Amino acid sequence: MPEFGVSVALLTPFDGENAIDAGRLSAHAIDVLERGADSVTLFGTTGESASIGRLERGTGLEALRAADIPPERIILGLCAPALADAVAQVGEGIALGVRDFLVAPPFYFPAPDDDGLFDWHAGLLRQTPEETRFILYHIPEVTGVPLSPALVSRLAAAFPGRIRAIKDSSGDWQNAEALLEAKALPVLIGDERLLHRAVRRGGAGAITGMANVYPERMARIVAQGEEDTALTETVDALVSVPVVPGLKVLLADARQDAAWERMRPPLTALDSAQRGLVLAAAERERADA
Repeated sequence: MPEFGVSVALLTPFDGENAIDAGRLSAHAIDVLERGADSVTLFGTTGESASIGRLERGTGLEALRAADIPPERIILGLCAPALADAVAQVGEGIALGVRDFLVAPPFYFPAPDDDGLFDWHAGLLRQTPEETRFILYHIPEVTGVPLSPALVSRLAAAFPGRIRAIKDSSGDWQNAEALLEAKALPVLIGDERLLHRAVRRGGAGAITGMANVYPERMARIVAQGEEDTALTETVDALVSVPVVPGLKVLLADARQDAAWERMRPPLTALDSAQRGLVLAAAERERADA
């Protein structure tokens, strides 16, 4: 069994006033953990992290802790180009017992070099307690800031024990393969279509959006290293539309709860054609089950 397993990149539900729906969030987190997920990741890309204000972040985290979800099963996403803000977000997690953080790179200035990125991450590590651990986050199609395998290895060597893993959400198998071959850090995969291949090569697991809907199936891929072809086909359909609202359509359909489709600006709900495409993929899966 891979050492990390499956963490659900939690979708963030909103109420009719566009505030975080703490009740739906905590109930959903409990459900996916009971259905086989090893942990939940709050306020990652799938959770619309860049649209969640600093004062709201506590609402989500407090909801999970009030639901008695152990802090060791919570990973808190950091989303802040300013180092001081990232450090502050770590402090907010620590106050509620969280020690594991998924850290998006600083994303405002274009094309920072490896030295600048090293210094930014090093500053975060040096300004946070020794007991905190970080997962580096390579998602260049969103942040515009890639983390090269050389930078990942450099950070791992400079801060042994402080960096738990690297999450590769690029969807680029060559990059994932380079990270796996380097063996500098455990490698987590964000693109579900590549996960079985990574597990066979020693991948440690996944932080994945599809686990919001299919935690059992994601856990099976991680445990067995075998492709779930029906799930791959659904992911193919999902990436042909805006992914986060598409995932919300899938979850709303699975739970028969339309409130899950609410988006926070600047993201918007899928149009009818996009929604139909995603729902058709879900229906095909049910027919094949």
